[in-house]
Amino acid sequence: MKYVLIVCIFCLCAFVGYAISVKYMKRKKFFNSLIVFADKLSLEINFSRERLKVLLENFDSANKKNLLGIDEKFIEYLDKKIELTSENIFKKADVLKSEEKDCILLFLKTLGRSDVENQTKEIQNFISRFNEMKSRCDAEQKKYGSLSLKLGIVAGLFWVVILL
Repeated sequence: MKYVLIVCIFCLCAFVGYAISVKYMKRKKFFNSLIVFADKLSLEINFSRERLKVLLENFDSANKKNLLGIDEKFIEYLDKKIELTSENIFKKADVLKSEEKDCILLFLKTLGRSDVENQTKEIQNFISRFNEMKSRCDAEQKKYGSLSLKLGIVAGLFWVVILL
């Protein structure tokens, strides 16, 4: 019975470390998908001149799941079902920091507000901001993602030694 408890405690500690490291991985995937999304918008606005809602609905499903529901909430805003506020847009995006949320919200607010040439320039400006956020996110993921996993395992081993 004692050994079962020890194994459960070790697994719990390792799982907590893993859960924390997943948060950093989600942020990294989010920013990768956001940059792909903004690039696609920039290209499609220039060449196809399709409606914004259609572009959002036709976005790649592999990257769409990493956007944490922001694209779906923005479509609801375009359909005039919800307001474009931070609370409405970022319900599922709990891994983002407040400054990141503000920048993304500003990006969404600027979409469709100007002519094609200025819109493309604004999107390129936001892509450079998103790349900066992504590089910070990559650094945090390398630093804290693996650290949290290792600390979870070390904490589990610590408890195993204490209980033996």
